Amino acid sequence: MVDHSTLRQQQAAHSTVAPARVALDAAIAQVNATVLGKHHEISLAFVCLLAEGHLLIEDLPGLGKTTLARAMAASLGLDFHRLQFTSDLLPSDILGVSVFDQSQQRFAFHPGPIFTQLLLADEINRAPPRTQSALLEAMAEHQITVDGVCHRLQQPFFVIATQNPVDLVGTFPLPDSQLDRFLLRIQLGYPDATAERAMLIGEDRRHLIEQAQPLLDAEQLLALRRAVSGIHASTALIDYIQALLAHSRRYPGVRVGLSPRAGLALLRAAKAHALLCGREHVLPEDVQRVFVEVSAHRLATEGHSGEHTALASAMLADVAVD
Repeated sequence: MVDHSTLRQQQAAHSTVAPARVALDAAIAQVNATVLGKHHEISLAFVCLLAEGHLLIEDLPGLGKTTLARAMAASLGLDFHRLQFTSDLLPSDILGVSVFDQSQQRFAFHPGPIFTQLLLADEINRAPPRTQSALLEAMAEHQITVDGVCHRLQQPFFVIATQNPVDLVGTFPLPDSQLDRFLLRIQLGYPDATAERAMLIGEDRRHLIEQAQPLLDAEQLLALRRAVSGIHASTALIDYIQALLAHSRRYPGVRVGLSPRAGLALLRAAKAHALLCGREHVLPEDVQRVFVEVSAHRLATEGHSGEHTALASAMLADVAVD
């Protein structure tokens, strides 16, 4: 017997997602036209956004980290704040502060820059750990607590944090608990010669961002996020993810492997990648495309942190798809 109520709900969801999917492709294309030669990295940034995660971009200064964040905000039509992290930045500079109002004879809360939809936390590892941790509740729960009062954040809420390599002067390594709140960690790297030449002879990136049109709205983005949850993952696909998790926990040189939360993050990112590819089911290729960026920063290794990416790549190569 046909459940007409369920059928109508599915048809309504499809009618909402279909135009949002077209708008999403246009937004990605607009960002690719601004940040040249980084199609894979931009795709992963949108995967992170759709999967309701937060993005960490770790690389040297001047490689386009801030440009990518600004281009995404402009193309998505989201409220945007950029917060420069420094060694003297306080938690209240991020969250906000309660100030006594003489006329009302009470404390009034003044929201900080975290009350936005897309927050760029620039050079997050230049701030001390106490300030870095101010983001933890916001990233995990989409709320903050100030003076015992809970304040909900806008939806969607997306953090893009940039980080300089840890061997640069004046940096504070992010604690494991903070790293784990980032769904993906990516690196942009230097552009290839063709993309670099196009940037040198082309229009200034800042002008392109100023001219960018918002091609997706918040409601469409939230509809796409809901659609990610409906992407099908087969039993065999779950077996493959579990095999990767188990392999990480016994891999030589790794002290602590991937947690169950990392497994959930991997599945969510794979579903978002499948949606981005226009599919309603997850393939092993979706898992493989996101595995290194989801897992590398979550591994606790016995050696230098620079080994994380190589170890994650080796783990992925070791586990066969049944």
